[in-house]
Amino acid sequence: MHKSGFVNIVGNPNVGKSTLMNALVGERLSIITSKAQTTRHRITGIVNGEDYQIVFSDTPGVLKPAYKLQESMLNFSNSALVDADVLLYITDMVETIDKNSDFVEKVNRLSIPVLLLVNKIDLTDQKALEDRVVALHEMMPKAEILPMSALHRFNIDALKKRIKELLPECPPYFGKDALTDKPTRFFVSEIIREKILLYYQKEIPYSVEVVVESYKEEASKGKNRGKVNIQAVILVERESQKGIIIGHGGAALKKVGTAARQDIERFLDEDVFLELFVKVDEDWRNSDAELKHFGYQPE
Repeated sequence: MHKSGFVNIVGNPNVGKSTLMNALVGERLSIITSKAQTTRHRITGIVNGEDYQIVFSDTPGVLKPAYKLQESMLNFSNSALVDADVLLYITDMVETIDKNSDFVEKVNRLSIPVLLLVNKIDLTDQKALEDRVVALHEMMPKAEILPMSALHRFNIDALKKRIKELLPECPPYFGKDALTDKPTRFFVSEIIREKILLYYQKEIPYSVEVVVESYKEEASKGKNRGKVNIQAVILVERESQKGIIIGHGGAALKKVGTAARQDIERFLDEDVFLELFVKVDEDWRNSDAELKHFGYQPE
C-alpha cells in the first residue's frame, strides 16, 4: 500500500505558514521574514518515504487585494482549497480569529480533512490557549485542532504522523527523488527578494520583482567546486525606488548582493558569481502581461 496526496497550507499573513512548510519539508524552500505578504507564489515541497509521498504547498497569506498582483496571490490561496487532499489552516495566538471570515467560510464548506493549526503557542499561557481552542472550535467545528510552534518544531512530528494517516492510497505523483516542482532559477530569485524584504523598509519590497536573466554553470575542476554565473534584474516601479535600491555609491545594492550570493551558494553547494542590475518597470503589479510573464497568472 502506497499513500500520496496534496497537503496545502493556507492562512492569513504572518501566521507562520512558510516556517511550517520548511519545518515539514526539512529544507529551506520558502523565504521567511517578519513582513506580511512575503510569499507570493504557491511553492511546492515534496516529502518522500518508502510507502508515502506528501506534496506540501505553501501559499500567500489571505488578504483583500489592493492591486492585480494581490489578486493573483489570493487566487493561489483559493486554488489551494480546490486541489487539496488534506488542508492545513494555520492561525496563531496573536491574530484576531475572525480575520478574513469569508475565506474561513470557504474552508468550512470543504469535504476534505482540515487540520486547524494554532501556531506560536510559545508566546502564550495554558489558559489563553485553552480559550483560543474553544473559540476556534466554534468558528471551524469540523476541523481537527492541533496546537504547535513551527519555529521551535513543537508538535511537528505529531502533525506529520496525522497527515500520513489522512493521505489517500495512491501511487506517487512525482519521482521519489523530487524535492519541488519549481526550477532553480525560481529559488535564486526568491533568495534575492528575501534580502530586499529584510534590508529595505515600507513600500519598497512590495514594489520589487526579481528576474534571473542569465544562469550559466561551469563544471567543477579537480577539488574545486562548480561555479555558477548569475545575472539578475531587480525591477521597481519608479525611478526614485531605483535610487533607494542602489543606495549611495551602490552600497545598498552591494549589501543585498553579498548576502544573497552567500545564501545561493549554500542552496546550490557551488561557488556563485552574482551580478545585480536595477530597472524601472512602471506599474508592473497592475499589468496582466507582466504578471503572466512573472508566473503570477496563467498564460
